[in-house]
Amino acid sequence: MPTLISDLDLPTVTTDLSLSEAERREQLHQLAQDHWIAKVELGYVITTHDDCAAMLRDRKWFSALSLIAQTQNYESEEWSSRPQRPSILSTEGDDHQRIRRIVSPAFTPKSADRLRPFMRSVVNDLLDPICEVGRSEFVADVCEPYPIPIICELLGAPREDWELFSRLAVDIFKIFNGNLAEDAPAIIAASNEMDAYMLDLIAERRSAPRDDLLSDLISAEQEGDRLSTDELLSMANALLLAGTDTTRNQLACAIALFAQHPEQFELMRSNRDLTSQAVEEVMRYLGAVRGTGRYASEEIIYRDLIFPQGTLIFPNFVAANHDAQKFEEPLAFDITREGGTPHLTFGSGIHYCLGAFLARAELQEAFSVIADRLPNLRLDGTVIWKPLQNGIWGPERLPIAFDSGY
Repeated sequence: MPTLISDLDLPTVTTDLSLSEAERREQLHQLAQDHWIAKVELGYVITTHDDCAAMLRDRKWFSALSLIAQTQNYESEEWSSRPQRPSILSTEGDDHQRIRRIVSPAFTPKSADRLRPFMRSVVNDLLDPICEVGRSEFVADVCEPYPIPIICELLGAPREDWELFSRLAVDIFKIFNGNLAEDAPAIIAASNEMDAYMLDLIAERRSAPRDDLLSDLISAEQEGDRLSTDELLSMANALLLAGTDTTRNQLACAIALFAQHPEQFELMRSNRDLTSQAVEEVMRYLGAVRGTGRYASEEIIYRDLIFPQGTLIFPNFVAANHDAQKFEEPLAFDITREGGTPHLTFGSGIHYCLGAFLARAELQEAFSVIADRLPNLRLDGTVIWKPLQNGIWGPERLPIAFDSGY
């Protein structure tokens, strides 16, 4: 007979803010050796690669993105009266399949590849001033500004609006900081401003299509079905959410790792064929997206355990990506690691990251340019990390030094 999950005597996991990033990774690795599931404050954390993947692929587990306010016990009339649009990040079932079916042709390797020369140009422009002096606070100088021009180019937004997009992105991303009581007004204001901007851009592209993603999404059609204006707005916002803060943080994680493992950086500098493997290993070893949330849309039985409707689970990508059953020497950072088990930093199942090809291209091009221009990369002070509870995570400050003049 299946057992009710709440009847199990499970270990409890707490976020110890005194732990370093490496200590937290070791803690989760050890937990996963003994337990595939453990208690957390709001539900249950899933620790093994197989179980994370299986539960993410089970369509009865719904995205918990729509429950952010509820899990923080946050209520306000302004928040609840916001437009409730169907978003690919949180819709489920037939609605999700429909949106994904329409937009998937616009998110191919070919669409990402056409932006590679522009990506290299953006990275080189950002590196020019710091390469003259041989040191940088790399988060502010490069990581923060890097993805915004690419998203603007992708959508077809003009260069003069890069600063606007960056400012709006900073405020909209506060939704993941776990502090809606303080951040909600800024999130709402930025979302409203983004909606107004995108409505104008959508109207412009409908009358005069261009060679950009927004025009592709407007014209995308499957069996006579097109995206509505509300769905186009949601896609643009989802792209901003999923395509900027993740890339910023993942690039910062990568440079912090390379500065701490100079032998791995030199390997990549001497053999550019390793660039793609380096991207995958960085995302496995130190992913900016450390986990996700799901809730049971109905009573679910898994592993002979009963999860009542509404139960929250949190597949932990840090633990899954360091699962000793899936990765040899999982606590070692090794860009020559042979392919096999994929990391889960892009997720799995129907909510697998739609922009994975774009994200990989952005990181591959950045790694290649940085390897050319930052020889003898090293830390130039202490890395300050964002709070571990942040949904999208990485260095807050990353002081580096390198040989100048390249």
